[in-house]
Amino acid sequence: MARIGFIGLGIMGSPMAANLVKAGHQVRGYDHHEENMAKLEAAGGTAAGSVAEAVRGAEVVATMLPDSPQVSEAVLGPGGVFDTLSGDGMARGVLYIDFSTISPVVSRELARAGADVGVHVLDAPVSGGETGAIEGKLSIMVGGDTAAFDAAQPVLQAVGTTLALVGLHGAGQVVKAANQLVVGGIYGLICEAIVLMEASGVDAKAGLDVLAGGLAGSRILELKRASMLARQFKPGFRLDLHHKDMG
Repeated sequence: MARIGFIGLGIMGSPMAANLVKAGHQVRGYDHHEENMAKLEAAGGTAAGSVAEAVRGAEVVATMLPDSPQVSEAVLGPGGVFDTLSGDGMARGVLYIDFSTISPVVSRELARAGADVGVHVLDAPVSGGETGAIEGKLSIMVGGDTAAFDAAQPVLQAVGTTLALVGLHGAGQVVKAANQLVVGGIYGLICEAIVLMEASGVDAKAGLDVLAGGLAGSRILELKRASMLARQFKPGFRLDLHHKDMG
C-alpha cells in the first residue's frame, strides 16, 4: 500500500481518492474547495493545506484537474509537485500519475520535467464519468513507459477496471481525445433520435429499447437513455470541459 498525494478532489477526483483509501492506501489530498477535502476526510483520507503539504513524503502523486494550465501550475509551479519533491530531496523514484484530460504536448512536457528530477510520469486520462469513478470502474488509457505502468497497477486497479498502456508519453491523451469524439457524437445522435421519434408521434422509449438491442446499441444508450427520455439534466460532467476536450 502506498502513501499517495492526490491533487484535485472534484466530481471525479473525490470518489477516486475515496476508492484509493478503500483499497488501503494512505491518501492525503488537496483541493481549493473545503467541502471537497471534508469528503476525503469522511472517507478516511487526510486533508492538506496546500499542494506541497499533500505531496510531501508521498510515494505516488496523482492529479485530477480541469485542464492543462491547472495541471502545469500544480506540478511545475513554485511550491508545486516537482518543486516540493526535489526541494525535499525525495523526488527520485516517486511515481506521478496525471488522471486529468489535457493536451498531449503538456503531458510530454511534464514527463520531461519529471525525468529531470527523477520522477516517473504517466498520463492516465479516464473515461466512465462520475458513476464509473464512484464504482471504481473507470477505463484508463495510459501513456508512458512499461516499468512505470507496471508500478502503477495497485493505484490504477483501485480506481479502474479497464487499463491499457497505449503508447509513450502523451499517447493516453490522444486516445482520450478519440474517446471524447465518439462519446460526444453518440450523445448527439441519441438526442436527434429522441427528437425524431417524439416529433413523429412514436413511442420513443420503446424505440430506444429496440435500438439498444441491435447494431445501434452502445454503452451510452444502455446507461443513459432513461434519463435522457425523462429530461433529467443533473450533471455528471461539465459541458465546458467536454468542449475543451474536443478542442
